[in-house]
Amino acid sequence: MAISTIAHYETIRVIVGVDTHRDAHVAVAIDQLGRRLDDLEIPTTPAGYQALLDWAEDFGEIDTVGVEGTNSYGAGLTRALHAAGVAVVEVVRPNRQKRRLQGKSDPLDAEHAARAVLAGEAVACPRFYSADNDTVEMIRVLRVARRTAMRARTQAINALRALIVTAPDELRQQLRALPTTEIIDIAVGFGSDTDDLATTTKTAMGSLARRYHNLDEELTALDAAIAELTTQAAPELVAVFGVGTETASTLLVTAGANPNRLKSEAAFAMLCGVAPLPASSGQTTRYRLNRSGDRQANAALHRIALVRMRWHQDTRDYVNRRTKEGKTKREIIRCIKRYIAREIYQILKTTLDDQ
Repeated sequence: MAISTIAHYETIRVIVGVDTHRDAHVAVAIDQLGRRLDDLEIPTTPAGYQALLDWAEDFGEIDTVGVEGTNSYGAGLTRALHAAGVAVVEVVRPNRQKRRLQGKSDPLDAEHAARAVLAGEAVACPRFYSADNDTVEMIRVLRVARRTAMRARTQAINALRALIVTAPDELRQQLRALPTTEIIDIAVGFGSDTDDLATTTKTAMGSLARRYHNLDEELTALDAAIAELTTQAAPELVAVFGVGTETASTLLVTAGANPNRLKSEAAFAMLCGVAPLPASSGQTTRYRLNRSGDRQANAALHRIALVRMRWHQDTRDYVNRRTKEGKTKREIIRCIKRYIAREIYQILKTTLDDQ
């Protein structure tokens, strides 16, 4: 009787799991003992987010909310929960084996998210749940536009060169040996006639060349905007040897606007995929290359390492010393990237804490 009385007056801690979609989210609430309380479907609007908070608070004290896709469909909900002071963690979707055994539905996925939080399997802090005017988020959205423009520009020049390969002989001989810039300059002046194959090919080339030119101007404008925001957000990072605004913006976006996400320099190294993974067995002790993490951040650290190996005297001395010890160039680069990650972490932590 005493146990039931204590349990009756015990504060219920509510754990919520949310399966996110474009137009609606499905939430399932469980208590600290894993008992399923209820489920709810809400629209992806501020009113819907508030309805989810009110619904969860009716059961007790909200402990944590596990959200799938905090950086995509769940971004709006994540910001609303953070503004309300609710702890949010990122939840990965259940693996295929579990889905085959348990079935697939939105409430089931939401319940899996809640139980992953309760079991301690989901502990990752969301990358972005800052205010809408956060500088790092502004850099991220500009980088999205830049990345798509870069791909489109590459597609345009590849298509233009493909047309040169199949163009009539006279036109092909005129353009095939020229560098890209001269091809663009010539093709921009082509007309829009479609009298025969040669003129039609020129029309297509002119369209692609003008598209390339417009995208090039767009990229120049985006690069200038990103550079200005990056210098404003992290001048100390931009000033590091081997780090430019493009590399600095990549690392800022990887870290995110949430300083609590960076718990240690080892965690940041793992996030960037430069922390070696143990691969020991029996009497063999070794480490292997880490192929996980943010590959754009990994590439940014790699560029810094290459610049320092060429121009930074301390790094060059380090390379010579490790080479004499029998290390290969690839192994040395991995070590340098790990050291750079440690240096970058200290700057990012200070920068994000001050914002």
